[in-house]
Amino acid sequence: MIAKATLALALVAVSLAAPSQPGYAPAPTYEEPAKYDFNYAVKDDYSGNDFGHNEAREGYNTEGSYYVALPDGRLQKVTYTVNGDSGYVAEVTYEGEAQYPKYEPKSYEPAPYKPAPYKPAPTYA
Repeated sequence: MIAKATLALALVAVSLAAPSQPGYAPAPTYEEPAKYDFNYAVKDDYSGNDFGHNEAREGYNTEGSYYVALPDGRLQKVTYTVNGDSGYVAEVTYEGEAQYPKYEPKSYEPAPYKPAPYKPAPTYA
C-alpha cells in the first residue's frame, strides 16, 4: 500500500514539475485599413537646399508629391499615386530652365622637368 501511495505521489510530483506550455496569443488582425498623412519641407538659403514631400494614404490608395531643387537651377516636381492594381504611377514635371556656368577652358602647364641625380644608398659592411 505504501508503494502504491509513493508511486501516486511521485507521478503527481512529476506532472506538477513539468514545464507548462507557453501561452501564445493569436496573430493580430488589422481590420482597419491604413490611414495616414504627413508632409515636410526644407528651405535653406545658406546651403541652397530646397526640397519637400507630402503623402496621404487611405486604405490601399496613396497619393503624394515631392519636389527638389536641382543643381542646374530647375525645380523637379513629382506627383504620384499608388493603388492596388496599377502600382506606382508618377508624373514628373520641371519648372524653370537649366542654367549652366559658361565654359572657360583652363590652360595647363606641366611642372618644369628637373632631373633628379642618382644617389646610391649607403652600404654598411
